[in-house]
Amino acid sequence: MDFFDWLLHERVTIAGSPVLVREIVGNVFGLGSALFGMRRLVAAWPVGIVGNVLLFTVFVGGLFDTPQDKDLWGQAGRQVFFALVSLYGWYRWYQTRHGGAATGVQPRWATARERIELLGAAAVLYTISYFVLQALGSWGPQWDAWILTGSILATYGMARGYVEFWLIWIAVDVVGVPLLLQAKFYPSAAMYVVYGLFCVLGFAAWWRINQRESVAAAPEPVAVS
Repeated sequence: MDFFDWLLHERVTIAGSPVLVREIVGNVFGLGSALFGMRRLVAAWPVGIVGNVLLFTVFVGGLFDTPQDKDLWGQAGRQVFFALVSLYGWYRWYQTRHGGAATGVQPRWATARERIELLGAAAVLYTISYFVLQALGSWGPQWDAWILTGSILATYGMARGYVEFWLIWIAVDVVGVPLLLQAKFYPSAAMYVVYGLFCVLGFAAWWRINQRESVAAAPEPVAVS
């Protein structure tokens, strides 16, 4: 059995249910992407894309022979959007890095206008996602749409360097963990818990970086004699 055949078909048993090894491997790549993202390293994007490809094949079980009997088209769809937005983020962080910055992006809080735009985009994306996922027969379309919408906005926010993107991820994880547990995607549910912890740490880290760099960029006071 070669490596790719093993990766495509090998299974392990978790909590009495068969789980594909590629679901575990895909989530490991996702965790690596989160770690690199917290450190603002450009490698976060290509590593994340590898995880996206693997997890896409997991969540559309009817096409790729997964043991779970529930199709989560929102989870699968978000892997496609992840990959597309990750290409944008990879380019943006690469340009910033090679423009003289020490890391891929400088964390900043979104402006009031940008937050309104994010909220508007969230409402539109959720509405569209819900009806599309319902038509596709996704299991739990209202929650799947929440996860898909939040994932798209969080990935975009990461590419733009918004500190708030970590908070969006936390909102995704709060819904994602119980949904994946009910659907018996146990490795993904476990990784969502780990992601949630990293999101808290990442939010604190980017907040501190933003404060530190804001202070460093502040103009020196001019003494008046």
